Amino acid sequence: MPDRTEVIALGVHVVDVLVRPVEQIPEQQGGQLVEQIRITPAGTAGGTAITLAKLGADVKSAGAIGTDELGDVLVALLAGFGVDTSLLVRREGVQTSASVLPIRPDGSRPAFHVVGANGTYTADDAPWDAIARARHLHLGAPEFMGGEEAAKILSFARERGVVTSADLLAPGEQAAQIADWVGPALAHLDYLLPNEEQVLGLTGSKDLRAGCEELLEGGVGCVAATCGAEGAVVVDGGGCERVPAFATEVIDTTGCGDAFSAGFLRGLLLGRGRRDAAVLGCATAGLVAQGLGSDHGEFDLAAADAFAVDTPTNQEVPS
Repeated sequence: MPDRTEVIALGVHVVDVLVRPVEQIPEQQGGQLVEQIRITPAGTAGGTAITLAKLGADVKSAGAIGTDELGDVLVALLAGFGVDTSLLVRREGVQTSASVLPIRPDGSRPAFHVVGANGTYTADDAPWDAIARARHLHLGAPEFMGGEEAAKILSFARERGVVTSADLLAPGEQAAQIADWVGPALAHLDYLLPNEEQVLGLTGSKDLRAGCEELLEGGVGCVAATCGAEGAVVVDGGGCERVPAFATEVIDTTGCGDAFSAGFLRGLLLGRGRRDAAVLGCATAGLVAQGLGSDHGEFDLAAADAFAVDTPTNQEVPS
């Protein structure tokens, strides 16, 4: 058998067009000068894939994109980071998923989004042989295909000794509406990597730890949930650990969740404990937040580890 691929990042792949800074959209046909406009690879699978590759992982992207120019651009951008794009399915008659993101001066952003080809991917498209040879399968946004379809892929992977993880794209207010839709996938996840609002939305809990523990009761092995500037919490059968975020100038929050996922998963692949993996995730998110887009930064694993050692956390900086 060939050497096992370290990670397959399967699911949502997006082309992002980002503009900063934007305080308001000009009225009618008005114009406005800005500092930056960039096009980047992104998505809960695509964004995670590029940061995993930066951190030295062997990564393959799997998902659906169009046969359009945006699809060509996305393939080229992913390949530029060393991501293997051979498992991407090209769809006729549907555009590659894309977003336009006007970035506010504080780094937050609304989004204009086209679902496109991402909405067409099902278990029938899964690269079964490649999954069976992987060490880790990360499913970006299982809600796009639904929990039952996702469960087919995840259960297949786990039966073959592949570690499984997933994160969500739906914001917290929508997570409550998709809890039943995505629920069948949970029992087949070793790791779930949501944000705090998604945990509360999925479970209806008012408390993050309690919500994470409810997800464990649903079958998830471990929940590593991001909490914005507060960092992350890691909850498993052994308890709950809080990992603070690093103090850094935030230019753009796009892709920070995907960057945390990538750092956390890379830490696990390197044999680090769950807390240390979350530290690497927070460091990676902090590096990505310093510039525009999911692909910001020319860091590698050594640079991310050094950042974690040399940078104070938000808990250590006086408010």
